Amino acid sequence: MNAPIRIKGFTNEVLKWKPWLDTVNVDTATPEQLAALDEMSPQARTSPYFLVLAHQPEILLQRSIAFNAIMFAPGGMPRAERELGATVESRVNGCVYCASVHAQRFEQLARRNDVISQVFEEPEGAGTTAREKAIVEFSIRLGAEPDKVTADDMRKLKDVGLGELEILDLIHSVAIFAWANRLMLNLGEPVFPEAEASDAS
Repeated sequence: MNAPIRIKGFTNEVLKWKPWLDTVNVDTATPEQLAALDEMSPQARTSPYFLVLAHQPEILLQRSIAFNAIMFAPGGMPRAERELGATVESRVNGCVYCASVHAQRFEQLARRNDVISQVFEEPEGAGTTAREKAIVEFSIRLGAEPDKVTADDMRKLKDVGLGELEILDLIHSVAIFAWANRLMLNLGEPVFPEAEASDAS
């Protein structure tokens, strides 16, 4: 595998996340809290982020249902491209943790990270193909100025081969991270591997 990417404070490395609030204790969690965690993923019970969100189990449950439908539903846009949209939005919003997670997922699915390096360096103009460039450009525009997206923006995506369901998936991917990034940025901070090692010593 290629060496880890670190560009302008962003990385494709596996990061930890440190919450600023108390987390739910799994051993004393309510059935509703556990169900909401399990709806998200098998790993949610050990994730500090989801253990913070579990204080509001109904909201976490609805968030988990929406997230999984947007990012993992069959058909529509290839999953790697959904992850690219999520990575771009996270990079633009300055959410280092989310950018790292979805950069990793893009790489796992696409088996390359060239466009990730470009997105971390400068999102504007990033992309290795006309299709990727259009996806990145649209993701930036939708996240920054959703009220100014027009039919012309949709036409640009269609011109590089995206179908209507693919465009809808991209809109949903960018939209959920426009929200999720801001939530995560207000609840805690990313922890890089060397900071974790320093804290342990």
